[in-house]
Amino acid sequence: MNRSLRPVAPLFVTLVALAACSAPGDSGSDDTKSDSGPIKIAVVDARSGQLSSLGDWEWKGAKLAVDEWNEKGGIDGRKIQIKSFDDQGDPTIGTNLARKIADEKYIAMIGTAESAVTIAMAPALKQAKIPNITSGQADALVEQKSEFLFLNGPTSTTYDTTLAKYLIQDKGFKKIAMITNNGSFGKGEHDAFSKAAKDLGITAVTDQVVTTDQKDFSAALGTIRSKKPEVIFIGSEEVEAGLIVKQARDLGITAPFAGAAPQGTPVFIDTAGKAAVEGTIVSSPYLGNDTSPAAQKFAAAYKAAYGEDAELHGAKAYDGTNILLTALKSSGVATGKELADAIRATKYDGLLGQFSYGADGVGITKTSIGVIQDGKLVAQK
Repeated sequence: MNRSLRPVAPLFVTLVALAACSAPGDSGSDDTKSDSGPIKIAVVDARSGQLSSLGDWEWKGAKLAVDEWNEKGGIDGRKIQIKSFDDQGDPTIGTNLARKIADEKYIAMIGTAESAVTIAMAPALKQAKIPNITSGQADALVEQKSEFLFLNGPTSTTYDTTLAKYLIQDKGFKKIAMITNNGSFGKGEHDAFSKAAKDLGITAVTDQVVTTDQKDFSAALGTIRSKKPEVIFIGSEEVEAGLIVKQARDLGITAPFAGAAPQGTPVFIDTAGKAAVEGTIVSSPYLGNDTSPAAQKFAAAYKAAYGEDAELHGAKAYDGTNILLTALKSSGVATGKELADAIRATKYDGLLGQFSYGADGVGITKTSIGVIQDGKLVAQK
């Protein structure tokens, strides 16, 4: 062995180790552009378990956007590569996936649809300087104060302020019952709606909180029934919300339910049953596939690709992915903080409305009211 080469080895090993530990957004120089080759984007959602329908819709919306860009040549001649990661709706698994995504040099992330998982992942993604466009809506997402975290839809405050104004001011309801779960989504909905209602002079006649894994709601619903509410606010994800409504109808409760994004989905309707959800009032930024020419075009492409109808979560992921890809294009495929800044600077006319991001990572602050009629969500005239 040539002894003159031996002192170089430790230095080489040190440099390799440092390079392996660097985050996707850390280039060690002023160069914040990714290398040549495929542009790697992670899509993280529940692909198994009770929340898997959310992950399926998200993946399909994101993939449709990526496929459309790739068919036009990608970005600067580079193909966009996405991969699905299953967080199983578990914050701990999400945290581990955040580290994995950083280790595998993904430069951005779409997802999750579960606020609790997104919140758990946020610190690791911030440290790795990986921009994340999430479909979560809990106000706690904004409280993370991460310059790398963006929402592709409104917060619970927007959803529930719109809903409270409609129920109290437009419909004149005074006796409102509440049933929410104790997860991040449910707590966000509970706090946002109860505040909005109180600001309008209404306090719930009963405020029932259930657990995220609960299956029997008879005790909470019995209390609600005894209060004879005019309307029932529900803050729970699709499957649990559907079970609550189904059991409420079995107990003879006839008051309409009202809620946000989950109550406008096919899973909620199918779980509760078409008759049980008739008249449900929904606050949403996307009230259906016929609301605009852009929605019709998206829905047709979604149907052609997957053989099923599009809905809100697919539309949100489609919008979020297009915003990310637009920012990548405008920034010359930047990474890290430069990419985050490019996302924040992006103005986008999406399916959910006009996106314009503020420092808080919220890009859209408007929803509309829809009602479920004959098994479909339709805009309230």
